[in-house]
Amino acid sequence: MSSPSTIRNFSSPAIDLDNCSLLVTGATGSFGKGFVKNVLRRFKPKKLIVFSRDELKQFDMANEFPTDEYPALRFFIGDVRDRDRLEMAMRDVDYVIHAAAMKQVPTAEYNPMECINTNVIGAENIVQAAIRCNVKKIIALSTDKAANPINLYGASKLASDKIFVAANNLSGADGTRFSVVRYGNVLGSRGSVVPFFRKLMAEGAQSLPITDPEMTRFWITLNQGIDFVLSSLQMMKGGEIFVPKIPSMKIVDMAAAMAPGIATHNVGIRPGEKLHEIMVPGDDARTTLELSDRFVIAPAFSFWNDEEYTINGANKVADNFAYSSDANQEWLDADGLQAMLDMEDA
Repeated sequence: MSSPSTIRNFSSPAIDLDNCSLLVTGATGSFGKGFVKNVLRRFKPKKLIVFSRDELKQFDMANEFPTDEYPALRFFIGDVRDRDRLEMAMRDVDYVIHAAAMKQVPTAEYNPMECINTNVIGAENIVQAAIRCNVKKIIALSTDKAANPINLYGASKLASDKIFVAANNLSGADGTRFSVVRYGNVLGSRGSVVPFFRKLMAEGAQSLPITDPEMTRFWITLNQGIDFVLSSLQMMKGGEIFVPKIPSMKIVDMAAAMAPGIATHNVGIRPGEKLHEIMVPGDDARTTLELSDRFVIAPAFSFWNDEEYTINGANKVADNFAYSSDANQEWLDADGLQAMLDMEDA
């Protein structure tokens, strides 16, 4: 069981973003906004571009971060479906964090082409715009649902991952480098079960809905996710899929820890939902390296060399290895969950 003392810190190796220009797609979402706040607190970027299509959220964010106090901030209305707008926004940009996506599983199932246009075509547009603008590095945010996907959201993110990995073949030896970060459920983010349970508890619910008593999920805090992206941005060579080592917890155990004494009732697994999540499928084991705090799924490039990762302590995983939420070696107990929630609320 994890405890507060074993909650992992992903802040090393740290990239220096002072005097750099960054662009964050989907920057008004949970991750994007947290990332912008984190970068402004820790660094002095030359330019930090908030790129999103939501006018109201940008207005609210601009009020929270006024440009007289944060002169590096720029607010660009735009959509990843629009390559011309992306090219305009990426001029003189050093690094891009691609967080824009359609993420709701039921919404994607009901609106498949909209999901594909944003998650797949949008990924292609990011790649082409970045290469044309000579961006140095891009990290694209993926999801555990992209590994062995069973829903359209996961399938679209798998396609996106493939696009970003393959993009390194298009950009040339000295061109833009593309890598992917894949992690599990973010505690407290929009759509997470944590704010949902908190809302029900505040409304005086006598029972909390559970999809399945055996369901497990990986869990990470928003700040851990941000640190993981920044450290992956520093160590990436191009083509890797970075997967953090994070704890698992049963949803029913989470409900019991958050609301002791409150009953639960089973509502059944929703269409397109898995009982357990996986982040490194068994078929990727032959190209997966293990570091102390993460796994690195290396690309199947002819020019790829594991040597630098090996020098830094990486080891090949076993041929039959798979990283899934039900067979994880790290599990959250009530104290560990509370420690992560405290980190998120701080």
